[in-house]
Amino acid sequence: MGAGKTTFTTALCRALGVREDAVSSPTFAILNEYRAASGEPIYHFDFYRINRLSEALDLGLYDYLDSGYLCLMEWPENIEELLPEETLRVFISVEADNSRKITWDA
Repeated sequence: MGAGKTTFTTALCRALGVREDAVSSPTFAILNEYRAASGEPIYHFDFYRINRLSEALDLGLYDYLDSGYLCLMEWPENIEELLPEETLRVFISVEADNSRKITWDA
């Protein structure tokens, strides 16, 4: 909590042409959809409140993953078993001085 997941997503979406004020954490909605400057959708998930894998499947998770469009996920560890092998995992950690460290694992 509070590591900067939504801030990271906002910055990435802004770089793709999404209005900054359009991006928000989908904690309660679970999924937000934005439009990049190109018109392509960007899907932003928040799986914090997911208790069962079936809940992600009921959202049509594989339809989004198979769409070919960018899917950004907060709390993906809650659905780890459903993620494709080619998932890029980005980690944000809070350092002792409250700065953030971003690493990734392809």
